[in-house]
Amino acid sequence: MPSFFTAKELAGADTIPDLYKVTKHLVFSSPATLAYNSPGAEGFGVKRAGLSIPESVMLIVSPGCCGRNTSQISSMPQYKNRFFYLQMDETDLVTGRHLKSIPQAVSEIVSFLDKKPELVMICATCADALLGTDWDRVCRKAEEISQVRVRPCYMYALTREGIRPPMVHVRQSLYSLLEKRKKNSRAVNYLGFFSPVDEDFELSGYLKKAGVETIRQIGACADFEEFLQMAEANFNIVLNPECRAAADDLAGRLDLPYVELRRFYDPERIHRQYAAFSQATGIDIEDQAEYQETFDVFHAFCRDRAGIGVSIGECLNADPFELALTLSSGGLRVKEIFATVNEENLWYLKALSDISPDTKVYCNQDPSMISYEEKEGEVCLTLGKDAAYYHPKAAHVTWNRDVQPYGFAAVRSLVREMDRALQSHTAAD
Repeated sequence: MPSFFTAKELAGADTIPDLYKVTKHLVFSSPATLAYNSPGAEGFGVKRAGLSIPESVMLIVSPGCCGRNTSQISSMPQYKNRFFYLQMDETDLVTGRHLKSIPQAVSEIVSFLDKKPELVMICATCADALLGTDWDRVCRKAEEISQVRVRPCYMYALTREGIRPPMVHVRQSLYSLLEKRKKNSRAVNYLGFFSPVDEDFELSGYLKKAGVETIRQIGACADFEEFLQMAEANFNIVLNPECRAAADDLAGRLDLPYVELRRFYDPERIHRQYAAFSQATGIDIEDQAEYQETFDVFHAFCRDRAGIGVSIGECLNADPFELALTLSSGGLRVKEIFATVNEENLWYLKALSDISPDTKVYCNQDPSMISYEEKEGEVCLTLGKDAAYYHPKAAHVTWNRDVQPYGFAAVRSLVREMDRALQSHTAAD
């Protein structure tokens, strides 16, 4: 039987159980395998993230087995002639001999391309984590020879649970390219994602009404110069906690302050967050009409679908615990959550235990998940590709496209997707 704890048990626990600590047991890579996102083909893993800056290319330094899975990304038209490989052999793994070849490899890439790239990202694997490679030194040498900017990014699965996991570091590495510029009081940045936020994100409209003329984000930059212009912003808006470290760096290095917003699916939490944002920035936000519309849409859906069983995974554009609390508060029955628990989730779990104490929380990466069996009829709707895997007979909303949903617009869009999936599933039956 697969292992789990209920929301009530987790809310009352003194510490997070070892079940949710992947360093404490063998790993069953269910979500990573389903999304082919280890280390990154679908979605934004380290490799695609490292190429999110326009006019950049990547050199992957790895044994053949680690580089091979990049072929899925390389087949995409936008990545043609952007991935290059330096394969390590057994001698390299033991001696680090390959490090002497990297500056020359970078120089050859630059010479090969018709248009000189603005940036070469070097993607390193766990082999160099074990060797203790000083990548800053290697990149400096490569810059001297190639005369282009060179930065490292780490595909280090070994550091996934550390204080600076790969997706945090790659953001710091990318934004380290920004250099101090004259401030533009009418410009702000969205930080956090490697693709643009949805055009319907209402905050952009609020900012424009307040006099902000330019909103930049890395996923919408047309060229490298536009990316560098992000340094002109008056302040940054951090939309993903994994970008907090990069925002701290920019605040200290470029005197570029930031405000952090979280992605919520509870209209009330979004409304309160905008009030706090307004107070912190001095920007007047009039969101009452949009808040009421979203509140009505969400609760109408929950009223019409009251009591249906829902299963929520972690392969989706949401915090699965916040989403579970939101749907449970609306009257749906969240039967399961497939996700890894961390300290930031505990508040949601404690609140969820008051509403739905029997909600089961599974760890996707625990080997016992291989014996999971669906109980027919218990779950009507799944959210996330991983949850859909465990419940193939339910209605599915994957909710994990590249363009990022946010704010009131995200809530309304998710409601439409859930309603459409349930209607289609009923019609098929």
